[in-house]
Amino acid sequence: MNNLVEKYNIPGPRYTSYPTVPFWKNNPLSLEDWLGSIKRNNTSFKSHDISIYIHLPYCESLCTFCGCHKRITKNHAVEEPYINAVIKEWNLYNQHFENKPEIRELHFGGGTPTFFEADQLIRLVQSIFGKESVNPKHHELSFEAHPNNTSQEHLEKLFAFGFRRLSLGIQDYSPTVQQAINRIQPFENVKEVHDKAKSLGYTSISHDLVFGLPKQRMEDILDTVEKTLLLKPDRISLYSYAHVPWIKGNGQRGFDESDLPQDAEKRALYERAKQALEAEGYIEIGMDHFALPHDDLAIAFKEKNLHRNFMGYTTQNTNFLLGLGMSAISDSWFGFAQNEKVTEKYIELVNEGQIPIFRGHILNDMDLEIRKYILDLMCHFETVLDENSKNKELHTSIIERLNEMIADKLVIVEGNKVTVTEQGIAFVRNCCMAFDQDLANTEQRDNMFSKTV
Repeated sequence: MNNLVEKYNIPGPRYTSYPTVPFWKNNPLSLEDWLGSIKRNNTSFKSHDISIYIHLPYCESLCTFCGCHKRITKNHAVEEPYINAVIKEWNLYNQHFENKPEIRELHFGGGTPTFFEADQLIRLVQSIFGKESVNPKHHELSFEAHPNNTSQEHLEKLFAFGFRRLSLGIQDYSPTVQQAINRIQPFENVKEVHDKAKSLGYTSISHDLVFGLPKQRMEDILDTVEKTLLLKPDRISLYSYAHVPWIKGNGQRGFDESDLPQDAEKRALYERAKQALEAEGYIEIGMDHFALPHDDLAIAFKEKNLHRNFMGYTTQNTNFLLGLGMSAISDSWFGFAQNEKVTEKYIELVNEGQIPIFRGHILNDMDLEIRKYILDLMCHFETVLDENSKNKELHTSIIERLNEMIADKLVIVEGNKVTVTEQGIAFVRNCCMAFDQDLANTEQRDNMFSKTV
């Protein structure tokens, strides 16, 4: 494994989309083209189901491991104008929907969603759904929660509206690691929020862990997993730390480069954590995710109904993801659009009555074909090349680029079927890179992506 990690641990995309953001060609993206892709979605799919992601960017302090778009402030007066803008953005989109959308999934991400008062969050979802509460059997509602500021009021009011899922950002319990990433939160804080949520009736609680953090040692990750298993969350995300300081600036410079575990040392953190989780009954799902067998995510993975979008892995296989809020990304299946990334500018554009997109990508036929292959690989570790494809030369070039992974027994190709082996799961992103036409046509990767393994 060590030699393979050294060989394949190269800069590469995470494939929350294809084409990946650095290769989007519509910058700026016209509103006409974006709305046209939404109209194409409406006419191409029988369902009018949508997923909604809402980006809530504010945090009271800066975590130096974080690569998200955020604003650091202790001024909570920012809450009301921001929520007002998100509601206005939703109303702007409603003017362009030909059919009333059926919201199947809504997720609060950030930033720190629990920076906002519970009443502000409830005002937001009530405005979107037009209801005082919703039936959780018909809508999957979830939010990211900071253990240090998630209150009983947050948990109770969101549960009463219909939320049943929450993700707790843990990262690592080591005081040394927490100091390095400026994220101080003892296990007792996490346990308190987890236990309260469980007692209220939340049916799916996820803990987000990160491997490869600065100053993180093997004993740190194992202690973190051990503490996590005391609470037995339904889902666990075990993300690789993405070190991209050239993109995120000083936010990821709170430590020295020599503090970061590298290559085989870093991968060993994941593999040992994985062993501990699987020994307790967790199932590895897609890339970096685990779930207990009863959880909907595990069931969707077994039944090959798993989906992946900008919110990560999901059980809701909708063909339209609407991103609301500063920097949020929308996906109409036929196009991507990203919102303005400066908070004040985002609010200004919305208040002027403009849908606040600034860049994106309208997919061509080849993009759509490759997108399906990569989505299959990321969700199911296999895909089948389309026999009716007009891009036969594409298939030939893909197989050629996979030859080394085939020789290393990481990938099997039988006829038109491409399967990632059990050993190859650690390198699934590298497999996807063989399908990526944009990547095949560029030599510049070092300052575009984090390492694949």
